[in-house]
Amino acid sequence: MAADQLLFSYGTLQHPEVQLDTFGRLLVSEDDVLPGYTVDYAEIEDTRVVDLSGLSVHPVVRETGNALDKVVGRVLWVTEEELDASDEYEVALYRRVPVVLASGRGAWAYVSA
Repeated sequence: MAADQLLFSYGTLQHPEVQLDTFGRLLVSEDDVLPGYTVDYAEIEDTRVVDLSGLSVHPVVRETGNALDKVVGRVLWVTEEELDASDEYEVALYRRVPVVLASGRGAWAYVSA
């Protein structure tokens, strides 16, 4: 299956060890920006995610609607199956939504639930 889905990452999904564990491979990615959002931080209680990422506090974005707000990250090229795997990796604090990036590309992003 082709990696034809775009997933915007601003956090641990950019880490090679998280990609290898979650997707079984390192993903092709490019820099991009998510406008109209800002970054908050949340305590993660899922020990599997904490152990894998090495972090107990993860970034989480929320929509502000202000075009001056932006989140810098990377666009990851994934398959539909890898999107499902990333849904399993992300904890209940996050929900996956469609977004439009500064590049004009549509992508998925995990935002505050």
